[in-house]
Amino acid sequence: MMDAEPDISERPSLMTLTALPKLSYSYARENGIFTRVDNGQPVIVRRQDCTLAALLEARRIIDCQARVDTLTGAEFEALIAQDYASGDLSETAETALEGPEDLTTLAGNLPRSSDLLGSDDDAPVIRLINGILQEAIKTRASDIHIEPFERRLAVRFRIDGALRDMLDLSARLSSVLVSRVKVMAQLDIAKKRVPQDGRFSLNLGSRAVDVRVSTLPSQYGERVVMRILEKTSALLNMGDLGIDPELLQELQSALAKPNGIILVTGPTGSGKTTTLYAAVTGLNTGAANIMTVEDPVEYALDGIGQTQVNTQVGMSFAAGLRAILRQDPDVVMVGEIRDPETAEVAVQAALTGHLVLSTVHTNSAIAAIARLRDMGIEPFLLASTVTAILAQRLVRRLCDNCKAPYSPSARELSDLGLSRRDLEMSDGQQFYKAVGCPSCAQIGYIKRLGLYELVTMDDHLRGMVHDGAREIDMSAYAFKSRPTLLKSGGAHVLSGKTSVEEVLRVCRASNVAEIE
Repeated sequence: MMDAEPDISERPSLMTLTALPKLSYSYARENGIFTRVDNGQPVIVRRQDCTLAALLEARRIIDCQARVDTLTGAEFEALIAQDYASGDLSETAETALEGPEDLTTLAGNLPRSSDLLGSDDDAPVIRLINGILQEAIKTRASDIHIEPFERRLAVRFRIDGALRDMLDLSARLSSVLVSRVKVMAQLDIAKKRVPQDGRFSLNLGSRAVDVRVSTLPSQYGERVVMRILEKTSALLNMGDLGIDPELLQELQSALAKPNGIILVTGPTGSGKTTTLYAAVTGLNTGAANIMTVEDPVEYALDGIGQTQVNTQVGMSFAAGLRAILRQDPDVVMVGEIRDPETAEVAVQAALTGHLVLSTVHTNSAIAAIARLRDMGIEPFLLASTVTAILAQRLVRRLCDNCKAPYSPSARELSDLGLSRRDLEMSDGQQFYKAVGCPSCAQIGYIKRLGLYELVTMDDHLRGMVHDGAREIDMSAYAFKSRPTLLKSGGAHVLSGKTSVEEVLRVCRASNVAEIE
């Protein structure tokens, strides 16, 4: 039976608060209770199974009248993770400058998967690394850059595709900070003149996160880049990608075919892997054997066989693909076609009745044909196997709270391939520019959206590929009646979702269809 709640009304009230004394995270989570401020008022949040002793301890540390909220286990876990993950990064950084740290202390006994919020180790550099990781996860950063210079150490986050300065630290922190990250990723801290790659797992409350680590020697020390992958992130389905409905229907028709090659193209960070995951998730109905070879496996997909590339033991994309084809697959996903051997095996797989999904690093959809030809694939094989090519980019979405309308210049309209008449015929739609407000951290943008162009192979285009037609001629035909990346961006500008600067930052006119 639940213990009765104590009467806390005799305590004086603190009318407007910004912070309260906190229980340690490990105590709070184990005992099901913590304190927080809600709209300036003190609140004690407790789990349904919280004991009377824990409730009295919470009242003792805040020493004021407080509302008591009782939550279910799931609600409590979500709120405590959010509340304890909201620490101030700059304050954490200041504590790290109090004095030098011994590397032996930094190494510690850190398990491969540790809970940042539950760490009671007060070593300043450890607290700083934890604070940096917490802040990166909280701000949806995809990458953390630790960059040493002559007189400072810069910490930058890539948020929504753009780098943002977060901290400027003392240069003397560089070696211990990098060493700590190396320990977490199980890298050799004695090797400072060669690049190293590793990874580690951690938890932020109920959020499971994988961190990929890359180190690189530079003039003033080692640079570190950490890529953050949330394992608990919900994977998108094809309908959530923001693809134009007409293009989406064509893409899904290509995915429904039993064989062929479907390629997703674009530069690093353009969302290609997310699109591939959405595609195979949609195909994962239990009726097909779906297998992947990836570098690395970013998200675990239930019901799909996933293989990790490991070049140190000879497991390349080509070797993994060959092995997969002996496992009776129906659908094969290859993380990237980056060499002639992988391209050749992928084409052979498509010819023998498999549906192959992969990515290629090119600037446009049609350029993927030229890229595969450069890899030595015969044009007649490309004409027989490639069924669809999707090119994509990600642009930042304007903050709805602060975006401001304005009248675009003739140059801006020209750069987007639009005219004054297009603007007049857009039913009151207008251009917006970024301003900045507290909601978007004064950036003017928040989150991202996709730009897409799709090429599907009809008989005429197959003939052009078979005959080795020029890229510019194939592009002119393919985009005669469908949007290019630039036109897709122009539509988003007219709808007020993004700005001219953002669209032009990621795509410029690169083919005849866009220039005309």
